[in-house]
Amino acid sequence: MKALIPLLFLAACASAAPEFIGATRTDTTVNGRNYTVFQKGERVEVIRLGYASATMIEIIPQVTGCTLRESTVVGDSGEMRATVNCPS
Repeated sequence: MKALIPLLFLAACASAAPEFIGATRTDTTVNGRNYTVFQKGERVEVIRLGYASATMIEIIPQVTGCTLRESTVVGDSGEMRATVNCPS
């Protein structure tokens, strides 16, 4: 049983997909919901923490300062990946 306790803590953490290893991580709260955003160059991954769903598309420009290429969005309300256009 003691061996399971560390696993419970790991399950509550947001981890980036392999594509986003080394990415910049930003934790944010929007409308009372917690999200983690990973940005690596022009690629972003948004992970919703908890059980309430929300529009993660709104979070990407707020956190990254970049414009979302909406045609590149893949995922669901729990995890999403996309490409962004960032100012030089």
